[in-house]
Amino acid sequence: MSDLPRKAITRTAKLATLPLGFAGRATWGLGKRIGGRPAEIVAREVQQRTAEQMFKVLGELKGGAMKLGQAMSVFESALPEEIAKPYRAALTKLQEAAPPMPTRTVHGALEQRLGPEWRELFAEFDDKPAASASIGQVHRAVWHDGRTVAVKVQYPGAGEALISDLNQLSRFARVLGPLVPGLDVKPLIAELRERVAEELDYELEADSQRIHAEEYAEDPDVVVPQVVHQSDQVLITEWLDGIPLSEVIAEGTPEERNRAGQLLARFLFSGASRTGLLHADPHPGNFRLLTGDAPDGPPEKWKLGVLDFGSMDRLPGGLPEPIGIALRMALEGDAQGVYDLLRGEGFVKPTIELDPEALLDFLLPMLEPAQVEEFTFDRQWLRRQAARVADRRSPVYELGNQLNLPPAYLLIHRVCLSTIGVLCQLGAEVRLRNELEDWVPGFAERDEEYTEEAAEAPETVEAVEATEVEEADKGSSEIVAEVPGKTAEASA
Repeated sequence: MSDLPRKAITRTAKLATLPLGFAGRATWGLGKRIGGRPAEIVAREVQQRTAEQMFKVLGELKGGAMKLGQAMSVFESALPEEIAKPYRAALTKLQEAAPPMPTRTVHGALEQRLGPEWRELFAEFDDKPAASASIGQVHRAVWHDGRTVAVKVQYPGAGEALISDLNQLSRFARVLGPLVPGLDVKPLIAELRERVAEELDYELEADSQRIHAEEYAEDPDVVVPQVVHQSDQVLITEWLDGIPLSEVIAEGTPEERNRAGQLLARFLFSGASRTGLLHADPHPGNFRLLTGDAPDGPPEKWKLGVLDFGSMDRLPGGLPEPIGIALRMALEGDAQGVYDLLRGEGFVKPTIELDPEALLDFLLPMLEPAQVEEFTFDRQWLRRQAARVADRRSPVYELGNQLNLPPAYLLIHRVCLSTIGVLCQLGAEVRLRNELEDWVPGFAERDEEYTEEAAEAPETVEAVEATEVEEADKGSSEIVAEVPGKTAEASA
């Protein structure tokens, strides 16, 4: 494919091949079973063929289609191993690349946004893209002052394509969901649709990146490239070399995996506290491991390079304190305190009554990483959690379905799940409790109590009732089942 298909009818036709293809393969599978092949093997083949077609279509279309594919890709760790391997190859393709724009389109966009003499701004400009993704692609260049830079150019028509794709994909949510068992695609699509304007606003992205670059300028663990120049639909930042996180996931040593996992957890939990912004797109394409003067180790000296600040959750006060308090009380075994707090925050609706002890039993297995000094995240642990909450015959499933996910927590929820998914892909041993104590308000403050009166404040309940949305009604049933996530700048 040579360009971003912008005609709605063209994109709709391509997306329509997904449910049609699924129906055709289901019929094919039925024929195979009638012919005597084991049902389990046939189901696996149908799922593999469907995944291959789905991610081929999503990758070619870019826009909202590819954005959904990238969001789903970090949930791969929750898949059973017998089907995870073919999925892994299809999913991870969407984390790093997509078919590029033709050179003439790139030049036209640069001329329109930077002026007819745009080439004079650069000492060098590589027409071959370094990376392509959902709404834009990145070119390596040398700025006129000699700095190596990444030039991110937005696809023409990206906004229309994003909105059209996500509207269309929401119609296919029931078909797409079974591709990643336990994942409820509809609220994920709804959330992506809500953030379209922000994703397309390179001025807003530049501001977010400047804030992070200033805050982490002297940080010993995290590197954020400086913004060099920004105009409508073009963003130029300092180039960041490094080892893609996807490479560490694929072939890193245990020491490299552990270092990458610790740094990822540190950045994502510290960001909201230090900048008032939560990086909301933690898939592997957005991170690099910078080896500095220790290219062959030890990994303890490596830093985490962070790319793409287009998707942010704005949290001026950092992560909400009730999160930390609830985590602390759960680990202390305070079932009634957790129940009162979650009811006050809207996780338990006023019309629902739950057994506090059953709620605590539901939560504690998911909080295992925070109960120990070091925890090894792996796919097996994640699959056990996903299976536990996705089993429709289980009381755990019923309890999860009675919980509510308030809109204010939707993005925080997905970022935490995606981060856990990437940590499990890494198989990293992480001191997560340390990061929670350092950066999550309320987690380490054992002298503060969340009173029942505060939990039952009428204005809190009214605010929850006023902002409830259909997609959030059963969001907490996916608390674990939803769980997940080469050259520089892969996530344009």
